[in-house]
Amino acid sequence: MAAQRLNSMDVKKMNRNAIYRYLNYHPSTSIQEIASAVNLSLPTVTQNLKELQERDLIIETGLFESTGGRKAKAMACNSVAKYSIGLDVTRNHVGIVAIDLSGKIVKNVRHQFPFANSETYFQGVGRLVDEFVAECAIDSSKILGVGIALPAILEADRQTVSYATVIDFKGGNVRQFAEHIPYECVLSNDANAAGFAELWGEQDLNNVVYLSLNNSVGGSIIVDNQIYTGQNHRSGEFGHMTIVPGGHTCYCGQKGCVDAYCSARILSDSTQGSISEFFRLLRTSQEPQKSLWEEYLVYLVVTINNLRMLYDCDVILGGYAGAYMEEYIDLLQERVASKNTFEADGSYLRVCKYKLEATAVGAALELVAGFIDSI
Repeated sequence: MAAQRLNSMDVKKMNRNAIYRYLNYHPSTSIQEIASAVNLSLPTVTQNLKELQERDLIIETGLFESTGGRKAKAMACNSVAKYSIGLDVTRNHVGIVAIDLSGKIVKNVRHQFPFANSETYFQGVGRLVDEFVAECAIDSSKILGVGIALPAILEADRQTVSYATVIDFKGGNVRQFAEHIPYECVLSNDANAAGFAELWGEQDLNNVVYLSLNNSVGGSIIVDNQIYTGQNHRSGEFGHMTIVPGGHTCYCGQKGCVDAYCSARILSDSTQGSISEFFRLLRTSQEPQKSLWEEYLVYLVVTINNLRMLYDCDVILGGYAGAYMEEYIDLLQERVASKNTFEADGSYLRVCKYKLEATAVGAALELVAGFIDSI
């Protein structure tokens, strides 16, 4: 079958999108630089830039120094042309962020709001979103929508929850949120959302494994900058890999799962649920925090090494516990290298760049990504 020929409108959109994406990665760029980078003529670039300016998607940021002729205009994306809202729905809390088109967090809040599969709960979430948008003073016409991240496995259509034990939402549907939120709503798996956030804006990192060390352990596998969902949309459930046969009982009912040894709760339970307090006490070698940390590292290193052996790509630590591990990264890299059959260097192990509300940011970024695709 012959390939479908692109019409002029398709070509025009592809050109416009290429120009916008280049500006997204290269702020304050001249027209000449854009034309050279995307391999388009100056008139084509100029016409597309005019259209993007008319849509308020790009702005002039000044003039470059003259090299002998007329000074070139410096162009950049207008990151505040649109905003996206992200929710991190957990068993006990709802985190909310607003981000601009660059992924910058404009505002974030976290409410103690225990999950309940009830009309009252979804009404309450809608009220929290309304109040948050009002506090941000964002024109509602500029809001792309609301990304909602859940500790759950979604059906292929990403409308319905197929599996959930952390929250009681098996069989739940995005409509239950959307009925009370006056914007487009999309669902995401929480760990996939956080992993997506980690790769946002990265040009030299295409394949990673993200290990989410929240109160339940999860993760995501990203190949060529795309989430690999797996045959049954259950990829990245690293928390349910067995690392100690017959070991501690996991919340899923199985024994010896990663989650039973590496969840953030293993640490924070010693400090009344405060992960920040755990690491504060650890810095001064307090007990039982010091002993808990040493035991935790044994199982964490095994898990990381298994992921490196499986996927042979960078591993990023994130989640509640991962956000505090930057000061221990040298120790972690040394220990994972000692377990590695092939490498004496653990530099493939990295710490997340989003230390705050990564899951909510990732959920919001999915709407931003969709908007950029549409330009």
